[in-house]
Amino acid sequence: MEVVLSAVASRLGTETAFEVLSRARALERRGRHVVHLEIGEPDFDTPAHVVDAAVAALREGHTHYTPSPGIAELREAVARYVSRTRGIPVDPGEVVVTPGGKPVMAFTVLALVDPGDEVVYPDPGFPIYESLVRWVGAVPRPLRLREERGFRVDPEELAALVGPRTKLVILNSPHNPCGSVLSREDVEAIAEVCLRSGTWVLSDEIYSRILYDAQHHSIAAVPGMRERTVILDGFSKTYAMTGWRLGYGVMPARLAEAVTRFAVNVYSCPAAFSQVAGLAALEGPQEAVDAMVAEFRRRRDRVVAGLNAIDGIRCTTPQGAFYAFPNVSALDPDGKAFADYLLEEAGVAVLSGTAFGEGGRGYLRISYATSLQNLELALDRIASAAAAFRRR
Repeated sequence: MEVVLSAVASRLGTETAFEVLSRARALERRGRHVVHLEIGEPDFDTPAHVVDAAVAALREGHTHYTPSPGIAELREAVARYVSRTRGIPVDPGEVVVTPGGKPVMAFTVLALVDPGDEVVYPDPGFPIYESLVRWVGAVPRPLRLREERGFRVDPEELAALVGPRTKLVILNSPHNPCGSVLSREDVEAIAEVCLRSGTWVLSDEIYSRILYDAQHHSIAAVPGMRERTVILDGFSKTYAMTGWRLGYGVMPARLAEAVTRFAVNVYSCPAAFSQVAGLAALEGPQEAVDAMVAEFRRRRDRVVAGLNAIDGIRCTTPQGAFYAFPNVSALDPDGKAFADYLLEEAGVAVLSGTAFGEGGRGYLRISYATSLQNLELALDRIASAAAAFRRR
């Protein structure tokens, strides 16, 4: 029997990272060695005290349903943390804990955006933004991030895109895939556009603790923006807890009520033991986070220097997250052919920049969330592959 998908299902996109991972695994099953630079996941273990808290929670019976927006203790801890780090007042009733960060994206779009509304999002940018916009029948308006501006939002280009049908602007800082970080001046100028037009903002701040040469500035801290901003954050990147599936959104209480109703309908509640682990992560020792970021900085410096030493490749220095976004247009104007060549011929799995939108054409995304030894091997292979690719 033929399966005919609904129009809604047909509009959903995906993440290329998992497709490339599948191809890389297939090569490994055939005996090839592959260096994995495609997946955006810290290669560190979850801090021991967080694991211990989860194990104790399971033994103590935290194996049942919890309130849909999360346990009170964790929502209170998130409210304190966001108040302290963003410099804004947050009430626990404005916090919704979710299984990962993606429900915050999806439920924000569902709660605020109607068919025909317009949503502005970064290009290149996390591909699920555009996928969700199309899914609800809204009009995607990509906002180009340009290398000459350090892949940061240009407020003037944003203002030119925002119109009477614009309902939502999506920001991501520190940024995936480019590693750029918005300055205070950037967020203030962006806020001015949003306040003037009356648009909402979804501020994806999942990498807010992974910073090198910049400070994190949340648009929610700009006067007037707290009431129209949803902050997305979580535990996956900061605490190497990708498999625990734990994130949260901070938003006005009325919107939190709507998001909670989506949670009730879709997944009931986050896992109880994961929430206890999240509480331990937020309120326990932070040395593991600091050590991880220091190691990412060391890897970043080596990767950027190594890429810039390869003929035909140039790479800006990322200020946050754990991605490099090298320009390979001198080798391949599209970038995808070279990405495929790296995987099939050199055994290096990376993502084509076009996986993140048209603005990524001519670029690659490289995750340096792997060991320095693996990165050195990858750089050697990329250099050899670039020379061979040019001779084809």
